[in-house]
Amino acid sequence: MILVTGGTGNVGANVVRQLLEAGEKVRVITRNPGDRSFPDGVEVVPGDLTRPETLAAALSGVDRAFLFPVFNAVDGFLEAARKAHLGHVVLLSSAAVTYVTPGWISEQHLRLERAVEASGLPWTFVRPDAFMTNDLAWAPQIVHGGVVRGVYGNAALAPIDPRDIAAVAVRALLDRRVGEACLLTGPESLTQIDRVRIIAETIGRPLRFEEQPREQFRDQMLGYGMPAPAVAELIDQLAARDGKSAQTVNTVEEVTGRPAFTYAEWAAHHAADFGSTPA
Repeated sequence: MILVTGGTGNVGANVVRQLLEAGEKVRVITRNPGDRSFPDGVEVVPGDLTRPETLAAALSGVDRAFLFPVFNAVDGFLEAARKAHLGHVVLLSSAAVTYVTPGWISEQHLRLERAVEASGLPWTFVRPDAFMTNDLAWAPQIVHGGVVRGVYGNAALAPIDPRDIAAVAVRALLDRRVGEACLLTGPESLTQIDRVRIIAETIGRPLRFEEQPREQFRDQMLGYGMPAPAVAELIDQLAARDGKSAQTVNTVEEVTGRPAFTYAEWAAHHAADFGSTPA
């Protein structure tokens, strides 16, 4: 039995689906089991990573787990996992832990990685760079006007499809890739302007990127609920990447045996979210 935490998220939902496709028994822990629908065959149990008293039942009979990064809840999970004799934990971390100058985001993920290492449990760390699905935040602007506003439009990232992050996590669980830290990127270095262009080509509508003042962008991100230190780090990272190419690695293909999804493939998969269908 494999336990999946964060099973309704962009990565976790794909981990659940891909484990089922591989013939594995899957258990999902969720706060409100009746509020979510999961694929047939998934065992759904009530529980909350921030309430350690709910975790013993969720971990009973489980030998492997996919751990979503809840920054204030890892210690309780690890204690319950040790008591349950968990055989392997795959932690969803972040490429930010590899940055030369750690920021708020990297420090949060580093703290989780260190706690998992110190627990004595066999572990694997999955360290994705920016998620392609972060660009779904552009959807309202694309649907209602076709102008995407942001800062540092020429800042390049190598965003990765959550389906690929999940695929690496699943292989780590199935192949027992213990002690590995998998850095993940998408296959292409793309600026924000590039990505808006690709979405436009995919949905067959003219779109453009428009620079906005840093302060306005900051307020917009805070309005989405991002913590202030994370917003400041995001803006600084974009500024540092302005006019530069992003690093890409081939980890997805090395681990899964297939190429990573391109941004155009991701955009086609989410065309409906941008108010259209693929051309």
